[in-house]
Amino acid sequence: MNKIVIDLEWNQSSTGTEPEVAEMPFEIIEIGALKCSDDGRPLSEFSELIKPRVYKKMHNFTSKLVHLQMEELEKGDPFETVMERFFKWCGDDPVFVTWGPGDIGVLQRNLKFFGLPLLSEGPVAYIDAQKLFALSCENGSKNRRNLEYAVDHFGIEKDIPFHRAFSDAYYTAKVFSKVIEKDPGCESFISFDTTFPPSGRQQEIRKLFPTYEKYITRVFESREEAFKDKELLATRCYVCGKRAKRRIKWFSMGDKKYYCLCECEEHGLIKGKIIMYPSTDPAGVFFVRILRRVNDKEAAVIEKRFNKVRNYHKNNTAGLIRKNKKNTSGVLPEDKDLG
Repeated sequence: MNKIVIDLEWNQSSTGTEPEVAEMPFEIIEIGALKCSDDGRPLSEFSELIKPRVYKKMHNFTSKLVHLQMEELEKGDPFETVMERFFKWCGDDPVFVTWGPGDIGVLQRNLKFFGLPLLSEGPVAYIDAQKLFALSCENGSKNRRNLEYAVDHFGIEKDIPFHRAFSDAYYTAKVFSKVIEKDPGCESFISFDTTFPPSGRQQEIRKLFPTYEKYITRVFESREEAFKDKELLATRCYVCGKRAKRRIKWFSMGDKKYYCLCECEEHGLIKGKIIMYPSTDPAGVFFVRILRRVNDKEAAVIEKRFNKVRNYHKNNTAGLIRKNKKNTSGVLPEDKDLG
């Protein structure tokens, strides 16, 4: 299994508004990568320009950031040719390492647009070095630092310029090596690109991490259909697998986020969070559910949110339940204590 630290540069519609091709809003124009050992040491390199076929006028911001002109890109090979060489260089079963969550999704869309095999027909597992840096070096902060900040944090020599595909892959590999040297266990916190979410139950993702469980559902035709699925709303303890009793049933925070609070007799309080995402391929919606153990203080935040939602609906929908027989409580009507 090879670790491939990858960085992509891409161009987009020169107008900066709507993409000219909806299926591919960003066209890859450069790829840089390093093949690394398990401890992050570079073993070999890959760097190529790609001749554009869709966006043939350089977006002003892209040109300033990466210092590339269309004349240079015209010297590159077509995407299909570069990808054939790239995947041959990667070898069998590559594990991709990126700085941030964007590159894998862009690569997936470009592969599909040009008729090449996808990395996966569903979610793609990869290592997000930016996330691992936050977990290991910033106490799990949700802030995402730029690459140069992480390079400075470790005192890594800046011997080549930033903002080209190979140089950013080069620095990502160096930061990644430092992060796993500091905290080898952080590699278990893999990420999933859901540009193409699970199309069926067999493709669904259920991943147990050291501190939480993530469940990525298949695509449903609608939110209403999804909430009839017992598995989505179930809250078993992810540590022991036993039933966790609901203290606060699933309730909505807007149209896309839902929370609950439950309790396992053995492992204590567990916070549930569901986020809804749109899907275009296939069309519909899918959901990501996170179950995480929390302390009393964190549980109180959920309770406060629930009371706020309940009071809002109570104060703003007086009489509507009786008159229209609608659920205006903010609590999902399908949410029975499924265990």
